[in-house]
This record gives sequence, structure tokens and C-alpha cells, in this order.
Amino acid sequence: MASLLEKTQTLIQANLHSMVDKALEANSVAVMKQYIRDAEKNLDDLEDAAATVGGEVKTLERKYNEYKKKGDQLDKNIDMLLMQGKSDLARAAQNELNSARRLQEQYHEQWVRQQREYEALLNARLKLQAKLQTIRQEQKELEALMQLAKSKEATVKAIKSLDDLTGVGDADIARLGESIRSRLDKATAHSEMYASRLDSQMDVSLGKAELDLQLEERKRRLGLAETSAHTQEESKAEESAASSE
Repeated sequence: MASLLEKTQTLIQANLHSMVDKALEANSVAVMKQYIRDAEKNLDDLEDAAATVGGEVKTLERKYNEYKKKGDQLDKNIDMLLMQGKSDLARAAQNELNSARRLQEQYHEQWVRQQREYEALLNARLKLQAKLQTIRQEQKELEALMQLAKSKEATVKAIKSLDDLTGVGDADIARLGESIRSRLDKATAHSEMYASRLDSQMDVSLGKAELDLQLEERKRRLGLAETSAHTQEESKAEESAASSE
């Protein structure tokens, strides 16, 4: 019985924080589950032992009461025998009373001792039940923490992978964008060059036409417009004849 009590006391006094630390280090609640299994087994053994001791207490109490009752009756009988002058019978009854009182005392001592043992077992049982309730709650919380930790680790891993992918993609896209912008800049430069040339040609053409108009206006004022027209017709006729030949 002492072995069971010592075993139970050791389990009850187990350092819960140390056990949780070990579970966290192992990234598993197996340590706590094993603790719970050990505690449940010890609780079953403890309850069986308590029931056994409790039964012994009741037996010892019953035996004590039986011998006390017998002793009390013998004590009365001795007085009656002495009053009747039956000394031999009184002597025999006294001897039986002495034996009954010794047994009564022995049963009383055993009863008291077993009663204390029974109360100690019941007290240990209550403590172990409380410890079990606490550790079960701790197990649930620890399992939730473990699950949260795994989720966090998966999230961090996914984010890290995404960051790595994003970094590579950004560099590639940046290079591609830079290449496209370079081509666009070059095409824009060419376009500006062509536009500049076209604008120059238009300016030249517009400037010549303006000059021709101004000259025609002067010819009209000087009366040279018809001559000029006649000269132009002769030039056209000569060009036509030349092309015919």
C-alpha cells in the first residue's frame, strides 16, 4: 500500500510545467498523453486499493464492536458471578474478559490505523482526479497551440515561397519592362525624326507657295500675268511636241 501511495504522490507532485516544456520541445503532446494514461491507471489502482482498505476498515470496526460488546457483557457477568459467590466461574469469565479486551484493543488499533490509510487514499484520489482534470485541459490547450503553430508555420512557408517567387518575377518583369521601354523610346525618337522632316518639307512647300502667290500678285499689278500665262502655254506645247517625237 505504501508503494502505491508513494507512486501516486510522485505522480501528483509531477512538475506540469516541465512536462509541457518537454512536449513543446518534442513538438508533440505525446508526453502529456502518456502522463494522462499513467495517471488514469494509477487512479484505477488507487480506487481499487481505497475500496479494499475501506472494506478492511468496516471489518475492523465491526470486529472491534463485537469484542467490545462481548467484553462489556463478560464484565457484567463477572459482577453477577461474584455476587452469587461463584468465584471459579468468575475467575474463568475474568480470563475470557481479559482476552476479549486485548482483541478489542488490537482491532481498535488496526481500525484506527486503516482508517487513516483509507482517508489518505481518498485524499490522494481527489488530488489525482484534480490533477487529471487540469492536465486534460492543458492537453487540449496544448493541442490547440500545436495546431496553431503548424498553421503559422505553413503560412510562413507559403509567404516565404511567394516572396521568393515574387522577387524572381519582379526582376524578370522589370527587365522585360525596361526592354519594352527602350524599344518604345527608340521608336518615339524615330517618329520624332520623321515628323521633323515632314514638318520641314511642309514648311518649305508652304513657304514656296506663299512666294509664288506673292509673285503672281505682283505680275498682275505690272500687267505681266498674261505674258506669263502665254509663256507657260508655249512651254507646255514645246514639251508635248518633244515627247511626241
